[in-house]
Amino acid sequence: MNATAPRVLVIDDEVQIRRFLDIGLRAEGYQVILAATGEEGLGLAATRSPDLVILDIGLPDMEGHEVLRELRAWSEVPVLMLSVRDAESEKVKALDRGANDYVTKPFGIQELMARLRVLLRASAKGGEAGAALRYDDGTLTIDLARREVFLDGHAVALTRKEFAVLSLLVRHTGRVVGQQQILRDVWGATHTQDTHYLRIVMGKLRQKLGDDPSSPRWLKTEPGVGYRFPAN
Repeated sequence: MNATAPRVLVIDDEVQIRRFLDIGLRAEGYQVILAATGEEGLGLAATRSPDLVILDIGLPDMEGHEVLRELRAWSEVPVLMLSVRDAESEKVKALDRGANDYVTKPFGIQELMARLRVLLRASAKGGEAGAALRYDDGTLTIDLARREVFLDGHAVALTRKEFAVLSLLVRHTGRVVGQQQILRDVWGATHTQDTHYLRIVMGKLRQKLGDDPSSPRWLKTEPGVGYRFPAN
């Protein structure tokens, strides 16, 4: 296998689909990473840095839409959604939440390969934007693509929610991100009023980053509105 070949992460709980895609993708020269659950898929996406993700909507532990929402909090990797649900509303929902394409099961392998090639070409053209996924001011280093945070050269261990909130703010550097937007993007649309969730996570983030809440350097509060990660 060519080590420089694109890595494709397949997140699907159906053994037959995983086997079918594994064989088909490898035959086309891709490196393949397989996951059977959303939790496993998110972990592999963080540690293996795939070039593209094929994500099933119906997973046993969490909805594919939820996986996509968490993934989009820190990664711009192209995502192609798979589902037996062919309703237009399902496709619109997936695309609105950050999916790049949508294929309905059953599907032909050649059609799928053509769609993958289109997504990979588009991703390659936008590759220079990856520089924006890294922040480094000499004290704090945040690498969104690698899901790593360092403070004075020492790794900072963050929970998934903590990293998702931090990465959302970093990706909007210099702009105020409203509380409801953060809650919707990180916790889901049903939690937009659960501001105590956000306060707890922000408190833990400040503690881990040594960011004085009375005079924060990185996690600034905009009273009654939201939070802002200031530009250098």
